Amino acid sequence: MLEIASGTGQHVVHFAEALPGVTWLPSDPDPRQRASIAARVAQAGLENVEPPLDLDVRAVWKVHEVNAVIVANLLHVSEPDTLPGLCEGAAGALCAGGLLEIYGPFKRGGGHTSPGNRAFDASLRAQNPAWGIRDLETVLTAAVAHDFVVRRIVDMPANNLSLLLELHNQ
Repeated sequence: MLEIASGTGQHVVHFAEALPGVTWLPSDPDPRQRASIAARVAQAGLENVEPPLDLDVRAVWKVHEVNAVIVANLLHVSEPDTLPGLCEGAAGALCAGGLLEIYGPFKRGGGHTSPGNRAFDASLRAQNPAWGIRDLETVLTAAVAHDFVVRRIVDMPANNLSLLLELHNQ
């Protein structure tokens, strides 16, 4: 399982502890974050987590033949070109039938799903005009253009969604 934008490593440690039979491959383009990930993994004593990769989703991925790619809370705090990079990179990294899971806040039909998400989006755009909550339909269109099929969209706490996409062919 490849985790994109692992940040501090809190998610990969949680997942690796919960699913010890799965090998986890965290990644982050920031060397400070990769150091944090390695430290968290070492502190937890996990043997099912590989050393973190230096991976920027907008660049060529040097990862192939993974069964699943997971990304949480990235699209709304990144440049718009992150989305096609994520879809293209995941399509190239996954085995046929592999899964891409995208978690975070999304607009639906161009509108916010809650007043809290509207305020959050405004605060993100105040920090960086290129950031902001992405439209669900835009994300799904990009995924389908890279041979992904939507398997499930799950409503999550705090007005977030979990998108489960399957690579249709390779």
